[in-house]
Amino acid sequence: MKRREFVTLLGGAAAWPLAARAQQPAMPVVGFLGSVESPKVIEAFRKGLGETGYVEGRNVVIEYRWAESNVDQLTNSAADLVRRQVAVIATSASTPAALAAKAATATIPVVFNIGGDPVQLGLVTSLNRPGGNATGMTFLASDTAAKMLEVLHDVVPNATVVAALVNPRNPIGEATARQAQEAARLLGLQLHVFYASNARELDEAFANLVRQHAECLSIEGDAFFTLRLRQLVALTVRHAIPAIYQARDFPDAGGLMSFGADRFESSRLAGIYVGRILKGEKPADLPVQQSTKVELVINLVTAKAIGLDIPPMMLARADEIIE
Repeated sequence: MKRREFVTLLGGAAAWPLAARAQQPAMPVVGFLGSVESPKVIEAFRKGLGETGYVEGRNVVIEYRWAESNVDQLTNSAADLVRRQVAVIATSASTPAALAAKAATATIPVVFNIGGDPVQLGLVTSLNRPGGNATGMTFLASDTAAKMLEVLHDVVPNATVVAALVNPRNPIGEATARQAQEAARLLGLQLHVFYASNARELDEAFANLVRQHAECLSIEGDAFFTLRLRQLVALTVRHAIPAIYQARDFPDAGGLMSFGADRFESSRLAGIYVGRILKGEKPADLPVQQSTKVELVINLVTAKAIGLDIPPMMLARADEIIE
């Protein structure tokens, strides 16, 4: 063999590993669409992904899109993720985000995490056999509305006039209001439902519930309310109104208490579903999971601040007490 031929052959062999590396598939990209950014939700989602072998930055990329409870922005962000050609779109605990993702694509898999009935919302054809490109988790928040009033009644047993705060732009807002009204009727309580979808309406709602002499308040789960969490906490403490929320973000931020599904657990399960889809499973074959784990969190510091004595029975029932 001539020297020139040998050098050419050797050079070609040295280039093989580089060519092989260049042909390796790029890391899959997951789009994560949410109304309000929550580090704890993201952490739980990443944990679920990790349980299937996917670690962000190592073998999967996550593109985050937050809409700050703006429905129009959710639509734009969902469309952007579709243009990005992500492998899967996951949504945080937000019904509007799930609806925006489903409306944006009929082919890219969608893993939702919502508080409503995904069949009634048109996300899937059935819980056991979703049938299309979407599946995920539901914690049926509208059903929780009745339980929240029951907890309020147990904490403030002498109250007869109660209020519920609902976002009229939430797709499950009216169903939640109906659940609360039926629960109030069964408990023998007079319920006033107030609606708010912006900061001004929140102030007006609180002014009205004070005029109606509401003795306690149920704040229904909604991304806008989560975004305005500190405003809500300040208003309930200022007016010394015992209030309950669906997500534990409320007592963590100084609210009185929360009762609802463990959304961090449902986010972890959503991460597992995304990992399974990345491995080749189809969303149509993955049943929608219903969250059965609920938690009661009570903030005793806030209870003392508004002059409320929590009955010992309720303290014993609490999953966590903030002191």
